Amino acid sequence: MRIARQFASLMCLALTVISAWCLGALPAQAELKTWDSKHSIDRIEVTMVYFLPKDRVALVDWRERLEFFRRRLELFHQREFQGQSQLVAKVVPEPVVSDRSTEQLRAGDGDFTFFRTLEEVDERLQFGRGEHKAFPILLVLSDINWRPLDDFFRVKPAGDKFEFEGQLINGIHHPGATSGGARATYLARRGVGWGLVSSDGWRVPYCGSDCVVYHEGVGHPIGLPHPEPGNGSVMSMGQYRGWLSESWLDDAQKKRLGWQAPTEEIDRKSDLFSVFKALPVPAIPKPGEDVSLKLTLPAATNVKSCRVRVQLDVLGPWLEVARLDKLPESAAIGLGRFDRPAPVSYRAEVELADGQTSEIWGYFQVRSEPRVNPQPPKSSSSEQPKSVAFPDGGEELDLLKSIDIKRDQVSGQWSLIDERLVSPKEYGARLQLPYQPPAEYRLTVIAEPLDEPNGLILGQVLSDQRFKILLNHQAGKKTLGAIENVDGKNVASNITSFERSLFQKGRPSEVICTVRKNSVQVLVDGREVISWQGEPSRLSMDDYWQTPNKTALFVGAYDCRYRFHRVSLTPLSGNGKELEPAKQTP
Repeated sequence: MRIARQFASLMCLALTVISAWCLGALPAQAELKTWDSKHSIDRIEVTMVYFLPKDRVALVDWRERLEFFRRRLELFHQREFQGQSQLVAKVVPEPVVSDRSTEQLRAGDGDFTFFRTLEEVDERLQFGRGEHKAFPILLVLSDINWRPLDDFFRVKPAGDKFEFEGQLINGIHHPGATSGGARATYLARRGVGWGLVSSDGWRVPYCGSDCVVYHEGVGHPIGLPHPEPGNGSVMSMGQYRGWLSESWLDDAQKKRLGWQAPTEEIDRKSDLFSVFKALPVPAIPKPGEDVSLKLTLPAATNVKSCRVRVQLDVLGPWLEVARLDKLPESAAIGLGRFDRPAPVSYRAEVELADGQTSEIWGYFQVRSEPRVNPQPPKSSSSEQPKSVAFPDGGEELDLLKSIDIKRDQVSGQWSLIDERLVSPKEYGARLQLPYQPPAEYRLTVIAEPLDEPNGLILGQVLSDQRFKILLNHQAGKKTLGAIENVDGKNVASNITSFERSLFQKGRPSEVICTVRKNSVQVLVDGREVISWQGEPSRLSMDDYWQTPNKTALFVGAYDCRYRFHRVSLTPLSGNGKELEPAKQTP
C-alpha cells in the first residue's frame, strides 16, 4: 500500500511535468553538469547508508526514517528541476556497523570525524567504482554527532548537568547544534560526491531536518556553494525556516548547472508536497495542556485518509493518536495532554482523493516554562527505557496500578519491579487484570522481552466472547501470530494467522488492540498485523488459557519473560468496571 501511494505521488509530479512540456511551459532539455561543469548530473543516484559505531544500539525504526528522507529528496529534486535532472535515492538494506567505537570516531575535530566515517563506508561498499550510469553520491546518516549530544532532549553534558544546544525559533525546533558536525564534499577527480549528516541533522525530526539532508546529501556533493547574499533557499538558511517542501534552489545556481527555466510559471498551490505542513498548537505546550496538530493543505482539498503518530523516546515505539477518513473543519488533530516536561516527535500522513500522498515528521517539547528545557534521565535510553509522558486522552485507565500480584496471578510467579509488571519464563503464564472492558475499547501495551522472544498473550473480551491475541509464537522454524481462536481454529490455520518476527530481546514494543463490536485490529510498533471483521460468536478461547473471571482481561506469556511498561485501556463506547477478582484459581 505504501509503495502504491509513493508511486501515485511521484506520478502526479511526473504528469505535471509532462503537461507543462505539452503546453510549452518548459524549454527543450539541455545537459546539466556539476558546478565545475566536469560531470553530468542529468541523472543522480544517491546511496543512503545508516552508519553505526560498534558500541551503539541501532534505532528500531531507522529504515522508516531513511525512507522518509529518501522520498523527500526525490520529490524536491523533481519539483525544482522539472525532470531536467533526475534523482533516484536508494537505502542500503542493513546498517553499516563501524569497526571503530564512538570515541575513536570522535578523536579529532569535525573534519576528522567526517573523513574517517566516509572513508570507512566508501571502502566497505566499494562505492562509485567502475563506469557511472548516473552521478553517484554516498550519503551517510550517522548515529552520532562529532561531540556528545542527546539529540532527543537537545542537551549536551556540562559537568554534572545538561545544557540546551539547538535552534529554537519562534517556538519551533530546527536542526543546527554546534556539536552536530554535518559535512559534504565534491570529489571532482573521482566524479562522485560525499555527504555526512550527523545525528542532530536527522535522527530526531526537527522542522528543516530534510533541508539538511538535501543540503549535505545532494547540494554540496554536486558542487553547489552557499549563495551570496544568504537567503531562505535550501543551500542557505532553509533549515531555519521550515521543511524542505517550503524551501527552494536558487534559479541562478540551477542555471549555472545548465537548467533552463520554464517559459511559464508553474502553479504549486495544488501540489500536496509543496503545501502540506503540520505544526503543534501551542508551539511550546505546558504539562496538562491540550495539544493539537494543525495541518495546512491545498485549498478545496478532499482528504481520503489521515494518520498521526507520536513518539516519546527515540528508541521507543510510535503511538497512533488518530486515524481518520475525514479531517475536522479546523484541520487540527488532537494529540491529547502530556503529564510532564518531555520531548515529542510526531508524524502525519495524508492521502487525497486525487491520489496525492505526503508525510511530515516534526518535533516539539512540552515545557513547564518556555525557556526551561526537559532534562533527560540519568540512565541511557539505549540501556533501559525512559519513564516517558504518554498522551492522555482524558479517559485512559492505567491497569497496572490496579494489579495485586498475590490476588491476580493465575499461573506462574509474577512480580512488580519498579512499577513494571514482569512475567515468569513458563509455559502458559498468565495474570488476570481485575477489569471488565466496555463494549468497545482500545488496549495499549508496551512490553519488553527479557529473553529470546516467544509468545506474548493478551486476553480480550468482545460481546461476552473471550479470545486472545497471540504474537511472536515460536512454532519450529516459524514465528506466528493470530487471534485465537477464529471459527474454532488456532494460530496454525485461521484467517488472521501470519508469519513474522515482531519483537527483539531487550527492546520495548508497543501493541495496540482496538476491539469494536464487529472487528479487531492489532498494531505492533505502528504496523498493522491483524485486521479482522465478523460476528463475535466466531471467536473463542481454549480452556488452557482461561482465568477465574470470564469477563476479565488478562496478560500472559509463553516460555519468555516479558517486562510490561504499560497496560492501559481507553473506552471507545459503553462502560467498563473494576472487578472483584475470584479468590480461587482454576
